[in-house]
Amino acid sequence: MPSPVRLSVVLPTYNERDNIQPLLDKLLPLREQYDLEILVVDDDSADGTAELVRDLAHHERCLRLIRRVGRAGLASAIKEGLLDATGDLAVVMDSDGQHEPASVRRALESLQSGSFDLVIGSRFHPEASILGLSGRRETGSTWANRVARFSLPRIYAPLTDLMSGFLAVRLDAVLPLVRRVDVNGFKFLYELLAVSRGRLRVREIPLTFQPRTRGTSKLDVAIFWDFLISILHSLTLRVLPRRAISFGLVGMLGVLVQLIACQLLMAVAGLAFEQALPFAVVAAATSNYLINNALTFRFQRLHGLALLVGLLKFLLVASLPVLANVGLASAFYSFVARDTLWAQLAGILVVFIWNYAASSRLVWNSP
Repeated sequence: MPSPVRLSVVLPTYNERDNIQPLLDKLLPLREQYDLEILVVDDDSADGTAELVRDLAHHERCLRLIRRVGRAGLASAIKEGLLDATGDLAVVMDSDGQHEPASVRRALESLQSGSFDLVIGSRFHPEASILGLSGRRETGSTWANRVARFSLPRIYAPLTDLMSGFLAVRLDAVLPLVRRVDVNGFKFLYELLAVSRGRLRVREIPLTFQPRTRGTSKLDVAIFWDFLISILHSLTLRVLPRRAISFGLVGMLGVLVQLIACQLLMAVAGLAFEQALPFAVVAAATSNYLINNALTFRFQRLHGLALLVGLLKFLLVASLPVLANVGLASAFYSFVARDTLWAQLAGILVVFIWNYAASSRLVWNSP
């Protein structure tokens, strides 16, 4: 009698203590058909998720806990789980109870019945049910899929849910691509499809998306920001680092802060351009620091006293180009053209590369 197929189920978790045991109870019967391992990849949850899984693993030999300290993020957790998986096939699903365990069997049957590398559980398949998706999230996901479709290889254009968190894969086919997935990306599936360059054989199945009954959604402004960066990353052929793109966008916001602050100081406080400019530059630098801390480097985010120390470091790192910014802008204004807009843009251009490289290393200790 042939040995059963080895199956790995990857469950990324963060504060899902109330959801994880009911989900595991529904997944364990897969042992009747597969040589099963379940990997719970926990981002050091504060609610006791990891401790509960550890206790359960004493009684269920197929259950493994990967507890991550000092690193976080959904895409990163999925990547680590797949790289650690020992199965022939693997399933990735959310741990919040919104993905029905019954969909696992359907996805695996579909994966094994054809010559597919990847099966996606789609919330927007014509036969899908999305009881657990609010009207606002449905609209947001629909628009995100439309935008993402333009940035991916055309062979994936028929796919209906490029943002799905439910997928089944043949590990031998996808592992070389998994290694290349950018873990800072918006969605693991989107990043996987992007790096595959159209080489994966993909099929979709309808997903029954259930309402969340316990815990809270992880959707926030940072998720939207990651989506924007992922799209730009793909459209620029993934040449520029994601963080450089994010840092650049934040810098553009800083440009607006500087321009507005300078005009206000000139109009309200009655300062001359040369007097207002240094204050405007410092205001823009402080704004850039706080936004980068919240978005670009949020997995290395600084808090409390470290946030203040980081600001001082950031201003110190930026001090040389700040002086260049003020000096070049003032010289441009005095000797080239008495145009405050172009004078400031000339100075701002000097700052970007130095600030990105130096602050990444010295402020957030990130290469």
